[in-house]
Amino acid sequence: MKLIGSLTSPYVRKARIVAAEKRVEYAWEPHNVWAPENPVPDYNPLGKVPVLVLDDGTALYDSRVICEFLDSVSPIGKLIPADNRERIEVRRWEALADGALDAGVLARLEGQRPAAERSASWIDRQMGKVARSLDAMDIQIGTRPWCHGAAFTLADVAVGACVGWFDFRFPQLEWRKDRPNLARLAVKLAERPSFAETAPRE
Repeated sequence: MKLIGSLTSPYVRKARIVAAEKRVEYAWEPHNVWAPENPVPDYNPLGKVPVLVLDDGTALYDSRVICEFLDSVSPIGKLIPADNRERIEVRRWEALADGALDAGVLARLEGQRPAAERSASWIDRQMGKVARSLDAMDIQIGTRPWCHGAAFTLADVAVGACVGWFDFRFPQLEWRKDRPNLARLAVKLAERPSFAETAPRE
């Protein structure tokens, strides 16, 4: 199977981290999704990455579906708990991290529009979502070693990919300020090979 994505997408990074943690082998096919000749729409009608193309040609998208699939195909280190309540809690963390990213991406795209067409209020609205989400993560982590429970899960993957992208695209945000619990987790995650090897870059 092959994973189609970009080196800068946090959603792609999330899938790559899960594959690395699960030791799932795949062919890596990076593309610039903004380039007119990129092949992503041939696999995903939404034109978004990541896309995981299985050996039978089936294309899986988006990152949440891909991460769940990857967690299911390898018995190594389950990242999504089997217990329904625990599973929902991990997926809730993933939704929070992905939602913060969604807002950050929208703010960044709006900021790239010509000044005369740009909406400062829209950017502020999105960045407000980001700030509230990061605050919630910091509070909910508290003094625990991981986002949920006593072990590394998909919740940590999603949060790590999220804050890593804000480091990459919004360094001026200085999100670590006044969020010591989230900052502590980010440092620990950055030391894992799966995170170090997938750090976003142009």
